[in-house]
Amino acid sequence: MLARALIVLLLILNLGVALWWTTRHDAPAVAEVALPPGSERLQLLREAPTTAPVAATPEPPAPSGEAGALPAPGDAATPATAPETVAAAVPAPVVEATCRAFGPFVDVAARDRARALLQPASRRLALRETRTAAARGWRVFLSGLADRDAANAMATRLTAAGFRDHYVLPAPAAGAVEIALGRFGGEAAAVRHQAALRTAGFEARAEPIGEADGTRYWIDVETGADFDVVGLRRASGAAQAETIACTALAASGR
Repeated sequence: MLARALIVLLLILNLGVALWWTTRHDAPAVAEVALPPGSERLQLLREAPTTAPVAATPEPPAPSGEAGALPAPGDAATPATAPETVAAAVPAPVVEATCRAFGPFVDVAARDRARALLQPASRRLALRETRTAAARGWRVFLSGLADRDAANAMATRLTAAGFRDHYVLPAPAAGAVEIALGRFGGEAAAVRHQAALRTAGFEARAEPIGEADGTRYWIDVETGADFDVVGLRRASGAAQAETIACTALAASGR
């Protein structure tokens, strides 16, 4: 019974398919849509025509020497800072000067022999003479003032410069007036005070007080970093090479 019903159902389905096939109609054609001027129809990726890739055209090289052409980075035309120029821009370290007094020498001949040895190795050199005196000390003074008025004017200048320890000596019956600028127990202190006065523009003098035992000769030099103090002291015959202020170098020698 069930088999008969299936057979009948299959016959009905086959008849329905045959009837649909004989009575079907083609689908109506889709009307072409008009696009605005200058626009293109969208295409699917699979609808695009297959074309070979176009090789990139190399740009022609710029002619050399053309006005307005810019040099490429690293070109020889680009100025570069030389290593020597960079090194020259760095300031050299400043070496402070040191001044020394070589001596004492007993006579001019010994001093001149030492001078010939020391001068090529020194930046500056000056000669100085001292006289050994009794224990009465040293004095610093100004001399050569024409009269009392000139001495008073000089005393005013000394006070304005900060040197208040001075005294205008009584004018002699005939001759120049002097101004006493200080009395010291030793030569070194007197020479330092003399150097300070000369730096300020006053031609001060320093000399021992009392009878002198004799004259001693000194060589004051300004030395550099490569100055062989020990070797040159021995070679010059100097008993000592003591450090002094460089302001005393300018004031040494009268």
